Amino acid sequence: MTNSVNQQLLDNISLVLKKSLAADATLADLREKKQAGFEAVFKKDAGFKSSANTFQPYVEELADDFMLWQKNNDKTLLISIVKKIEQLFIVLGNFEQAHQQTH
Repeated sequence: MTNSVNQQLLDNISLVLKKSLAADATLADLREKKQAGFEAVFKKDAGFKSSANTFQPYVEELADDFMLWQKNNDKTLLISIVKKIEQLFIVLGNFEQAHQQTH
């Protein structure tokens, strides 16, 4: 089971990474136009240690957690990883929809 879970996590993290790169490029463009003035993508209680106005630090945190989980298979860490992936997909999806509607 661990191999299939490992592969599913890796696939999802890869997809989150691709989406976050596109979203961060869009955010950079919006900042140039003074249309993205927020300080953090996620609120402090979202479960991330990172706090940034781009997606990359959150994805890096997720990747670090994933590498740690691969070493120790800690169930609590696995649950945290899955929650972070879910939150990233939701926020990235909402961001993509909002950006597509405005352009």
